Amino acid sequence: MGGEGNYLIDDAGKRYLDACGGAAVSCLGHDNAKVRGALKAELDNIAFAHSGFFTNQPAEELAQFLIDRAPKGTGLGRIMYLGSGSEAMEAALKLARQYHLERGEPKRSNIIARAPSYHGNTLGALATGGHAGRREPFQPLLMNVSHIDAAYEYRMQREGEAEADFALRMANLLEEEIQRLGAETVMAFVAEPVVGASLGTQPAPMGYFKRIREICDTYGILFIADEVMCGMGRTGSLFALQQEGIAADITTLAKGLGAGYQPIAAVMAAENVIRTIKDGSGTLWNGHTYMSHAIATAGALAVQQVIEEDNLLSNVRMRGEQLREGLQTRLGQNPHVGDIRGRGLFWTAELVEDSATKKPFDATLGLAPKIQKIALDLGLMCYPSQGCADGTQGDHVLLAPAYTSTREEIETICDLITQAIETALAL
Repeated sequence: MGGEGNYLIDDAGKRYLDACGGAAVSCLGHDNAKVRGALKAELDNIAFAHSGFFTNQPAEELAQFLIDRAPKGTGLGRIMYLGSGSEAMEAALKLARQYHLERGEPKRSNIIARAPSYHGNTLGALATGGHAGRREPFQPLLMNVSHIDAAYEYRMQREGEAEADFALRMANLLEEEIQRLGAETVMAFVAEPVVGASLGTQPAPMGYFKRIREICDTYGILFIADEVMCGMGRTGSLFALQQEGIAADITTLAKGLGAGYQPIAAVMAAENVIRTIKDGSGTLWNGHTYMSHAIATAGALAVQQVIEEDNLLSNVRMRGEQLREGLQTRLGQNPHVGDIRGRGLFWTAELVEDSATKKPFDATLGLAPKIQKIALDLGLMCYPSQGCADGTQGDHVLLAPAYTSTREEIETICDLITQAIETALAL
């Protein structure tokens, strides 16, 4: 198997245009020479030195790069590196707990998140996520996490309700849940700025996250932004929250951070969190063997430098608008396409049995997986998912092409995904 540009090539020589990056990972395609060179150079320098003894230059430079470009309000934050988005969420939750203990507030252990949402596949991350289908087999093992409704415009905005009113109503669900639990017991609120696989690239209504920030500040609760899927340029800005005009206390990053060239994730803590720990124990109560791995951080630093030096965020916005227009033109009038939503190069078509009632297809029909299989036969990779309507029902197909996508490739994606969807619906 091999890769060339934004195509993957199987062992029979068939080429597949990667319109999803696997799972919104391969943002630079599959053969970037600068990133490969950075990995090889660091391997020639050193393979591994445990972070309990040494730091390394790529990790330090990448941390400075990210902090320098973080949303306004982050301040002099710090970065810790891990191996996956799930690990990053686990570390973020532990960091939030440590923060409150250092402040002398041991009662704060409750977490509030949203449904639908997905925050990872380890037990703590899975418990925090609000995807019923993925949680169900492991429910007896999961810690208790409260969930409020995500701001799911297609199904939850009332007829005639203004966007600002919808945003305020949905954000205020957080305050209601805080008061129900008791503010003195709540540790953190966790949310994806643009909801990824569980809801299909759903942006928040304007003003939603500013109200969330106000509520968290009022009650002394940390806001954890899960940017594992939507961050690092995927929505057209390096951090997704930059478009919301606020900063999180803790941010999780992965996927587009390293573009798949090495496994890597990160947790970014804002200055207020770091200051509390420095003034307290002065020690991070979390550690993993491969934290700050030099080869992984060298590759991720090269990825971020390519994105910036090649002005790829501009291309994300330009090609993202082309992708939106292409999907709307080809699928907007299809009676079984209920909604087309997204931001940047992060778009989804939600499929429904009845567009008037928004009734989803029966999950047992496996419509989304059928679309994926047909698309693969056509030479296109897409990301299907089920459960957006209620955790089990609700088919959608997510697209997350590379930031390097050309006009011609976006046109091909629009043509082939339309063909795949229409073919699956006709079966």
